[in-house]
Amino acid sequence: MQKEYVRKLEGAYRIGDTRVSLDSLVYLFREGISAESMVECYSALSLEQVHGALAFYLANQKEVDAYLVEGQRSAESQHKQSRQTNAELIAKLQRARHASQIPG
Repeated sequence: MQKEYVRKLEGAYRIGDTRVSLDSLVYLFREGISAESMVECYSALSLEQVHGALAFYLANQKEVDAYLVEGQRSAESQHKQSRQTNAELIAKLQRARHASQIPG
């Protein structure tokens, strides 16, 4: 019976039945981090799961890389929208921070 090391749940790739995202492992993999070190970073994962997830990534690299790029674009868009929506609050916090740094 074949194991499912990666599943897509609510639009996000997850490792097995954990909440660990495939994204997390892919970014570590790209940095040259070993599978053993990934297990140390994510104690919910076994070495087998990490190797299975990395094999899934390598077999589906084009699709997963496109998913990661889209996720980055979405995050940047949400960040920009948040800064615009909360511009007044951000300015107020920056003024308060600046005022607290002025020697009294």
